[in-house]
Amino acid sequence: MKRVVWILCGVLALGACSGQKTKPGAGSAGPVQPAGTQSAFAAKLDQVLAGDWRSEKNKARDPYRHPKQTLEFFGLKPGMNLVELTPGAGWYAEILAPLQKGSGGYEAAIVTPKKKEGEDAQDKSALARKFDADAARYGEAKIVEFDMAAPNFGPANSADMVVTFRNVHNWVMADATARMFKACFDVLKPGGVLGVTDHRAKPGTSLEETKKSGYIAEEYVIRMATEAGFKLEARSEINANPTDTKDYPEGVWTLPPTLALKDKDRDRYLAIGESDRMTLRFVKPGSDKIFSQGTEAKKPGAH
Repeated sequence: MKRVVWILCGVLALGACSGQKTKPGAGSAGPVQPAGTQSAFAAKLDQVLAGDWRSEKNKARDPYRHPKQTLEFFGLKPGMNLVELTPGAGWYAEILAPLQKGSGGYEAAIVTPKKKEGEDAQDKSALARKFDADAARYGEAKIVEFDMAAPNFGPANSADMVVTFRNVHNWVMADATARMFKACFDVLKPGGVLGVTDHRAKPGTSLEETKKSGYIAEEYVIRMATEAGFKLEARSEINANPTDTKDYPEGVWTLPPTLALKDKDRDRYLAIGESDRMTLRFVKPGSDKIFSQGTEAKKPGAH
């Protein structure tokens, strides 16, 4: 059982809350849905997670990435307009796009490729092929491009939720952290939610070390989001890994799934598993909508 500081299960109740820290009564965007609608949405998520379009390789990462519990913690509800930032080849996109089909919307925001054969171009191509090849599941998904030097993810106050998974350390490498958080703030409606996960560094880790290791200090992420105007609503240990010592020759990429050292000490790194990750939920102030509307606040330690 994971340590809990604040716990609040949203009315969606996509699954059991595990290791969450939340503040009761905090604001969030998105309509309050009838219980039947929310139950159907939860059932749809279960079906998506079990979907045969997801490869066994991707499903094998569920115990490390905890998609159901993470989306529950972020408070995803039916009808929300959702933006995912830089989804890479689409691990989360193949969950979120089918889940959002017919319910709100899903937008993948990717960096405009600077090189035809670069990583960004490869990610864009892979995602476009994925969406184009399966209209039944991805037919409503959208791909938009943005410039890291002046990011814009859509019209102001248009999104209910923005999510980004293991990307803030990349913003640090691009010296774009403040701009990216500001763009997240601008695209969200008042009361909208920003959900963040990333490789968690030891407290006090410098930005130079982050650029080398891929691990980023949780207090830095919180500070940058707060300076952009967000309020930290909750943090969770859903994606924590206490066996991650964060002191490897090739930084976080030493661990799976990358395994940068290939066969060297492979069993050791497989035994550690994927990185220790922070999971944070921020809210854009200015709404009287209540995240906990129709929910039951759990006592600390309850799961």
